[in-house]
Amino acid sequence: MKKNYSFRSFVNILVCLFFSCLFSNFVYCRDHVNLKRAEQTLEAIYRHYSAPNTCLLRETFPFDDKYTAHYLASEEQAKRSNPYSYLWPFSGTFSAVNALYYRTGDKKYQDMLNNKILKGLEEYFDTGRLPAGYASYINSAPVSDRFYDDNVWLVIDFADAYLKSGDKSLLDKAQKTWQFVISGWDEQLGGGIYWTEQKKTSKNTCSNAPSVVAAMKLFKSTNNTEYLTTAIKIYEWTKNTLQDSIDYLYFDNIKQNKRIDKRKYSYNSGQMLQGAALLYKETKDNKYLTDALRLAESCYNSFFEDYDTGEGENRLLKNENTWFNAVMFRGFIELYHIDKNKKYVETFRKNLDCAWEHARESNGLFNRDIRGEKKDKTKWLLTQAAMVEMYARMSAIDEDPLEEI
Repeated sequence: MKKNYSFRSFVNILVCLFFSCLFSNFVYCRDHVNLKRAEQTLEAIYRHYSAPNTCLLRETFPFDDKYTAHYLASEEQAKRSNPYSYLWPFSGTFSAVNALYYRTGDKKYQDMLNNKILKGLEEYFDTGRLPAGYASYINSAPVSDRFYDDNVWLVIDFADAYLKSGDKSLLDKAQKTWQFVISGWDEQLGGGIYWTEQKKTSKNTCSNAPSVVAAMKLFKSTNNTEYLTTAIKIYEWTKNTLQDSIDYLYFDNIKQNKRIDKRKYSYNSGQMLQGAALLYKETKDNKYLTDALRLAESCYNSFFEDYDTGEGENRLLKNENTWFNAVMFRGFIELYHIDKNKKYVETFRKNLDCAWEHARESNGLFNRDIRGEKKDKTKWLLTQAAMVEMYARMSAIDEDPLEEI
């Protein structure tokens, strides 16, 4: 029996189809915008920071070979001319390209990883000291410091690249680099991993929190429960030793004399947030989810501030290290995959929109101040890499309409 549809019903159907298409196009366009932003910023990095005839990059733009990293353990190293970036900023490009490769699966990013990033990293790989690990500066220069945190960021990226590509050589790199990282653990202060090999004066959240994340990614890559056990051990030590019991944020480090450095940085708490979320996913132990939820809200309250952009009041990131904030973003994303709470990732979206509008200059590079009120005389490589990573990760969230924020 045929049904007779009224004209009103027909119009309703057309309206529904129209808004369905409009919504789909909106999601696609927003996804496309953030992806293009990531790609354009990566292009700007290689346009302005490439060191000719190498796979290496400069540390700053404009280039300054007298630039010295403030965190080096060796004063002698700090006095040297540095034509290339230190390991830490270079590794930021690994994270950036990884995020684009994860988002797109595009072979061009896999090729970039293999033919630029990984080849460049080999310039820092030090086999002269055992266990082998990555030094803070290239091997052709005099011997430089080796930082446990520099290396653990690489473990995370090697593992992520392996989980996307299935390339066993990347897993092998992750596991070998992990051996250097975990060699920084001893029972002084009840456990914990030191910050740097050369001066074992402190055990820092920045070497322990990402080690939780790295161990969990190695566990996911290998199903070896030793990594899970290690992740839990490091997590518990870091929480018991370096967490502020009042606001749940993490202090920077503990010295050998047991003095706590009470500075708080977004990446430290962000990595413990990501670690707690990963542990909850695996163990289903609600204590980790409780930790993650408390820490996320405290990060939101502490590392953002209300700011009127002229287009209404927004919650903007404070002017901290841009890469620190990118690492915190990883933690918010990990929690979002669990609780689907739009609050934190939506706030980051608004920050990234603001940065594109106000902090980006005509050469495609970003100032640290996303409000555009302060300009950097020199643009740090790591700042630019962090922007690529954040736009790529936001694009990955946008890609699936079911994850619409």
